[in-house]
Amino acid sequence: MSKISEVLAHEKAAVTGSSVGPIKSGVQSLPPRKIRILGVPLDLGASRRGVDMGPSAVRVAGLEAHLEALGHDVTDGGNITVAIAETKHRGEENARYLKEIAETCTKVAQEVSKTLEGGMTPVILGGDHSVAAGSVSGVAEYYRSQQQKIGLIWIDAHSDLNTPETSPSGNVHGMPLAALLGLEPKSLADICGFSPKVLPENTVLIGVRDIDATEKENIKRVGLTEVYTMRDIDERGMRAVMEDALRAAGRGTAGYQVSLDMDWIDPENAPGVGTPVRGGATYREAHLAMEIIADHGGMLSLEVVEVNPVLDERNRTADLAVELISSAFGKKIL
Repeated sequence: MSKISEVLAHEKAAVTGSSVGPIKSGVQSLPPRKIRILGVPLDLGASRRGVDMGPSAVRVAGLEAHLEALGHDVTDGGNITVAIAETKHRGEENARYLKEIAETCTKVAQEVSKTLEGGMTPVILGGDHSVAAGSVSGVAEYYRSQQQKIGLIWIDAHSDLNTPETSPSGNVHGMPLAALLGLEPKSLADICGFSPKVLPENTVLIGVRDIDATEKENIKRVGLTEVYTMRDIDERGMRAVMEDALRAAGRGTAGYQVSLDMDWIDPENAPGVGTPVRGGATYREAHLAMEIIADHGGMLSLEVVEVNPVLDERNRTADLAVELISSAFGKKIL
């Protein structure tokens, strides 16, 4: 365990009252990776505050130590600088703080691309889901320079396919996927100077269960067909859904980014999120999805967003986030 991991582990003990000893190595058969953690404490895209503390909560839950226990070489790149809401003007009500969010996402894209150039796998910790406009752009830009395209696995209770014209809330965290697929907001869609970042046939939504009527229209508008609702998971099972999803995201691509919103999981298991929706994935379904991703081996980058410690219970949601990230990087039961 590294020095910083020891510090984080003992910080967690202070928060939860638990005793923390050395983390035992999980069983993992995948080749070790060089991983770089990037925090993006962005909370400008949501109406409920607190997700800016998400990266710290996940670090305190021992992310670095858990990944190192699996044999990975882990570096923490710190946090991307983010504007403070109280010091900025909200801007247009149909896309609040869009200017500041676009500036942050541009910095995220640059750091993610630089991470890949250095031969490392980015692990991005949000912050609200608008950070994906930057992280996916960075991955797409790097592989575009290699004359390759990428896929996207979007795991979320929501489709995040609103635009400023269709959004009922004006919250930009409901718009990043629309931007990545070439719709509005333009300032997010044009990050890195090209659009779209991913093609509809390589973009997969998993676990959605709360979609606005206008988002349904946008899904048809962009030609997005790989959409798996919770009913699909109920009827077909997680394994069948994930196999179809990974096949689509990997078809003709260098691999895919996984964008995991913690509100995908049922609030019984992940209470610390800003927009909880009943009827989400169970604890084991969530782990199974990550384990199948690890087995497939095509993950280029992983982000976990919308952990809100203000709404959490004894850091339960951050603890689960660390467990799921570990599963995505090869932790197995046996």
